[in-house]
Amino acid sequence: MPDAEDVRRVALSLPDTSEKTAWNMPTFRVAGKMFATLPEDETSIAVRCPKEERDELVLAEPDKFWIADHEAQFAWVRVRLDALEDETELRDILADSWRQAAPPRLLDSHPEVGLQGPV
Repeated sequence: MPDAEDVRRVALSLPDTSEKTAWNMPTFRVAGKMFATLPEDETSIAVRCPKEERDELVLAEPDKFWIADHEAQFAWVRVRLDALEDETELRDILADSWRQAAPPRLLDSHPEVGLQGPV
C-alpha cells in the first residue's frame, strides 16, 4: 500500500513538478499549476479528474474514490491510499492528473507520461 512518502516521491519524479504548501497541506504542481494534494491526515490524495469520469470512478470503486464536499464543483476526486493496489497504480493516477495540468510544451516533450492507462 502506498503512503504519503510514496506520493511525494512519485509526484516529484514527474517532469517540472514542485511541492508547495497551501491550505496547510502539501500540494504538487506542474509548471506552477496544481495537479495533486495530500490532504489532512495523509491517508488520501486529491487529483484532477474530469467531472464526467469521476462520477463513474466513484460508482465503480467507492472504497477507493470519493468526492469531498468542498471539491464537488471542481474537477477533482479523492483517492484512498490504502485502497490502491500498488505503487504502479499510484503512479498512473498521479501521471494522469499531471497530464491534465501540464502545459502543451511539457506534454509534447514528455509524451510517455501518463499513457499507461486512465485513472
